[in-house]
Amino acid sequence: MVDHTGSGPTAASVDRALRRAASGRALDVDEAAALLTARGDALDELLRVAGEIRDAGLREAGRPGVVTFSKKVFIPLTRLCRDRCHYCTFATVPHRLPAAFLDRDEVLAIAREGAAQGCKEALFTLGDRPEERWPAAREWLEARGYDSTLDYLRACAVAVLEETGLLPHLNPGVLSWSELQRLKPVAPSMGMMLETTATRLWSTPGGPHFGSPDKEPAVRLRVLDDAGRVGVPFTTGILIGIGETHAERVDAIFAIRRAQRGYGHLQEVIVQNFRAKPDTAMRGMPDAELHDLAATVAVARVLLGPRARIQAPPNLIAGEYDLLLRAGIDDWGGVSPVTPDHVNPERPWPRLEELARHTAKAGFTLRERLTVYPEYVRAGDPWLDPRVLPHVSALADPETGLAVEAARPVGRPWQEPEEVFGGRTDLHATIDTTGRTGDRRGDFDSVYGDWSEVAAQADASRATGSGVDRAGAAAGGVDRAAASGGDAGRGAAPAGASAGVGDPDLRTGLRLAADDPAALLEPRHADAALALFAADGPALDRLCRIADDVRRDVVGDDVTYVVNRNINFSNVCYVGCRFCAFAQRERDADAYRLSVDQVADRAEEAWAAGATEVCLQGGIDPKLPVTGYADLIRAIKVRVPGMHVHAFSPMEIATAAAKAGVSVREWLTALRDAGLDTIPGTAAEILDDEVRWVLTKGKLPTAAWVEVVGTAHELGIRSSSTMMYGHVDHPGQWLAHFRVLAGVQDRTGGFTEFVALPFVHTNAPIYLAGIARPGPTWRENRVVHAMARLLLHGRIDNIQCSWVKLGDAGTVAMLGGGCNDLGGTLMEETISRMAGSGNGSARTEEQLRAIAAAAGRPARRRTTAYGDVRA
Repeated sequence: MVDHTGSGPTAASVDRALRRAASGRALDVDEAAALLTARGDALDELLRVAGEIRDAGLREAGRPGVVTFSKKVFIPLTRLCRDRCHYCTFATVPHRLPAAFLDRDEVLAIAREGAAQGCKEALFTLGDRPEERWPAAREWLEARGYDSTLDYLRACAVAVLEETGLLPHLNPGVLSWSELQRLKPVAPSMGMMLETTATRLWSTPGGPHFGSPDKEPAVRLRVLDDAGRVGVPFTTGILIGIGETHAERVDAIFAIRRAQRGYGHLQEVIVQNFRAKPDTAMRGMPDAELHDLAATVAVARVLLGPRARIQAPPNLIAGEYDLLLRAGIDDWGGVSPVTPDHVNPERPWPRLEELARHTAKAGFTLRERLTVYPEYVRAGDPWLDPRVLPHVSALADPETGLAVEAARPVGRPWQEPEEVFGGRTDLHATIDTTGRTGDRRGDFDSVYGDWSEVAAQADASRATGSGVDRAGAAAGGVDRAAASGGDAGRGAAPAGASAGVGDPDLRTGLRLAADDPAALLEPRHADAALALFAADGPALDRLCRIADDVRRDVVGDDVTYVVNRNINFSNVCYVGCRFCAFAQRERDADAYRLSVDQVADRAEEAWAAGATEVCLQGGIDPKLPVTGYADLIRAIKVRVPGMHVHAFSPMEIATAAAKAGVSVREWLTALRDAGLDTIPGTAAEILDDEVRWVLTKGKLPTAAWVEVVGTAHELGIRSSSTMMYGHVDHPGQWLAHFRVLAGVQDRTGGFTEFVALPFVHTNAPIYLAGIARPGPTWRENRVVHAMARLLLHGRIDNIQCSWVKLGDAGTVAMLGGGCNDLGGTLMEETISRMAGSGNGSARTEEQLRAIAAAAGRPARRRTTAYGDVRA
């Protein structure tokens, strides 16, 4: 985000920028801002260039010369809002409304009328979280059993799907990652205008967004990214003429481009011109000039490229259809023959016949699309939830993805798809013999986002150590600190130069490690902790000895292990985590789904082999029913009542709860009642969102991970804790991660152990793309395990090393540096093996005891929660 001011561009700079744009060269902010001032012949040339880019994109999309629109109804669910935008007439106050919200019958009446007239989209527009400002809104919701506006919106969207068949497009404003997850199953698309990235227009008294918490640019940019992480086909755009400079306007377009390159989810970009309205604080401001609008559309087209779908609302352009088509739009947005534009009620939509005539006059054909754009309709997974896919398919041409114009929406059930099991269900065994089919998924070049954008984010993450401060805040416990982790450099050890015994911070760190190890987490000792993470040679040897002395004092010499079985019940997943080599598309050769009975069979086999625990984890499979998780637990408990069920990562829990439309607490309570005993603290990776979004793309944010784990602990469901390291991370982020864990443990006491997980790189997409380094070094493995023992001292007693990732010899070495636990026998292990681990999928009790013996220590079998196993 920028707040640009300064003198305007010269005619020469405009000409230079035009030449660069015409030759297809990349423009910077200043050049793009110069083009916004083009007028006369220069504007004509700019429009020509933009039009050619648009035309190339339509040819590539297979619909040359086609301009689209969506036939819709506008449903103003509530006109109450907690924000105070100075140009808005949509938002109002309770006493001017007959009720705080439209009731369900009113919503369905609008939708039914639209369906009768051939509309296919139900555009839900509403104010941001009105219950947080207006008691009338809160009381209306409570009286009808809804906790929030979003709860009511979800219920209305389901009603529209089931009773009318219209496709909901949701515009509820700012949404969190969890809220996007919750709404995705009820709507093919959603949207939120970015409007501007000019912070001063929000922070300065008298600015158009002053007093509006949801209009802070950083907040809205986070929504764009989160929508991409969740895989929502999303509409956004800019509002021009509200006081922004040209440079600020261009900055907003660049921000949209960055989000699209990262996630590929922005289905359309609206360029909307400000029109002054009576009875608003900005009623005296001049309207945005139409040539300014045309230049902005053209610049957006040049910057966003041929594949972008760019829209200008046809009711705001004073009949200048040809001008906007020349500027490079390829969509007119939603047009309703039924309802007015409630946001701009003074400006009615053109009749569809008129819109078609003007479009044809400019040389284009007008075609109807659905609320979700054709590219996402044709792709299906991961963009469309299986519960809305039948509604979309009923109205879409399967060849083009456009609307079947003669189709009429019909209500149909909103329900789980039919379960399909099978695929390569023997992968747990054959991964050790025939191996995986290929080293990467077939959609490698698209599912993870634009790799060049990912690389830029990774470089930015390596160059900052501010992750300590952010993640400490997310923990909500241990005090935060700003500590530098150093710049790793791609492929280099993230600590930079190793610290030797002469380093004063290292000497301080070693002293604290021996005398008060937990104090190393305190902000005032951040430099000492980071120096220890950089330790090498004799200093590292000393650090490991200190960690092992602490281990001996806390848990003794016994090396513990559990006899267990991993059961990965499905590897179908579309989240797009860039480190994960386990996830497959449904149609991939290595994809599989196990049935409930197959999972129960494996649990029974494990019990017969002496196991006391099964660990269940799977991909975020869109076709797994919301009842599936509890069904798995119940089936195991019926077959083997005494088996401890250690199941479902925080990511699985968060997404399943959202899919079910209930809180994480409600979902976990239901799983506990079904027989869930503990959960794995996986899906943590690095609990620092800066590096997390590079590494995982779509996984839950740090705050959501903390919420899930903390809630589980409060319900009596304990968990492990983990950290995966050695990819695009640095020690400042490791320290931040340990602070998050410490903060949770201080509040709940629910962690049973900490497991250090070295990154397995061989088949990891982010490594194959040349961005991640090839796993941690041997020095880093030693230092992370030793530091885990020290930093978590007094909070988490059990430090586990992973024989799957380290191998037997590496595991023996970690047992000499602070670790006391080997994990489990596993019996099957698919996730690390798919990533390229060469250490097999199972160990017998005898083999685990041999590892302990090689470290000169006795071995002892344990339960999942570190109790003694009864003979």
